[in-house]
Amino acid sequence: MNGRLDPAQQAWIHADETRAVMIALLSDGGDARFVGGAVRNALLGLDVDDIDIATPLLPEEVTRRLEAARIKAVPTGIDHGTVTAISGGRPFEVTTLRRDVETDGRHAVIAFSESWEEDASRRDFTLNALYASQDGEVFDYFGGLADLEARHIRFIGDPVARIREDYLRILRLFRFHAWYGRGEMDEQALVAVEAERAGLARLSGERIQKEMLRLLEAKNPSAAIRIMARSGILQEIIPDGSQPDRLEHLVAIDTTNGFRPDPIQRLSALLPADTGIASAVVERLRLSNENRDRVVDLADRRPEISAETSRQTLRKLIYRLGKVRLCDRIILRWADDTNASHNAGWRNLFDEATKWDIPKFPLSGRDVVEAGIAPGPLVGSILSQIEDEWIESDFTKDRSMLAQRLRTMVHDSGN
Repeated sequence: MNGRLDPAQQAWIHADETRAVMIALLSDGGDARFVGGAVRNALLGLDVDDIDIATPLLPEEVTRRLEAARIKAVPTGIDHGTVTAISGGRPFEVTTLRRDVETDGRHAVIAFSESWEEDASRRDFTLNALYASQDGEVFDYFGGLADLEARHIRFIGDPVARIREDYLRILRLFRFHAWYGRGEMDEQALVAVEAERAGLARLSGERIQKEMLRLLEAKNPSAAIRIMARSGILQEIIPDGSQPDRLEHLVAIDTTNGFRPDPIQRLSALLPADTGIASAVVERLRLSNENRDRVVDLADRRPEISAETSRQTLRKLIYRLGKVRLCDRIILRWADDTNASHNAGWRNLFDEATKWDIPKFPLSGRDVVEAGIAPGPLVGSILSQIEDEWIESDFTKDRSMLAQRLRTMVHDSGN
């Protein structure tokens, strides 16, 4: 792989906001290089989103230079040497070169450094320890270019030492393999993560959640998930009954139909049909309330849906559950169904569920009161009964028909 980027072909390098930050850092004998994901993705021909910059300049000097150039400097991680530059509305994380003084598997005590190689040595994988100058020269201290070309995810130095610095690197190994890897995973890395997997218990749920969801968001995380299951890593997160087969089928459905990967759907596919287990997992992962409710809801396989479900029944379910909940159920039941001849039926159900406009029930409680029913529980009871009949008619009864039914019910009630 060529160890140079052509800035003319990299819009993010020659963008005005990027140039402004680099000019501020490079002026008067300063030094700065792009590092990590931006360099990796640029070399792979992928989109570059976040731009991180490394520099031997101390945070106070970084802040001074940025402010002198009229670039906002935010001390987002000042204790670890990170200042966020806001240039043209875009954030750039600028971090002083570092070395680890002490680590406990979750956090690190660092000291600032002037050595690029020392800074590279504290990073996790070789392909994340690539630096690039503003003119496109790539600096590689640990064989990252060769690993990147081979799509091989390899720890820098001793894998056990890297993992013990931060146990989240166990999950990052699988996430990076799912996104960037190809072929077999690194044998030394697998031995190390299996031996150190108990360290995951020391991590916060939020950190585990972030890595798991990013892993599941990969185009095809199935192989990585299967290796996690074989090595006992997945059991540290989903203790009982994980379902890699179901996830694999869901991934195939996404790929075949051009669906965007949904990490919450995929997490739900991994879980057994047990709301108790689902509740325990989402509590461990500290999911948001919305995602927590969604995962637990999907662990309940009711109501039953099949590829042969009638359109009338489907419309009832859309009305009762809403489009999001029903579409989730369709996709997951589809993932349960390994009969390929049913695929067209499932796709038709999904299309119907996404395209059908949910009608509004024509009557309200006010209509019932105006018909002669005193405010109270009976109003809701009558309204609910009429709504059920409207739904059973496949939503065909109009307001006048429902109003006539209301008058009949009021008369029969003696009011």
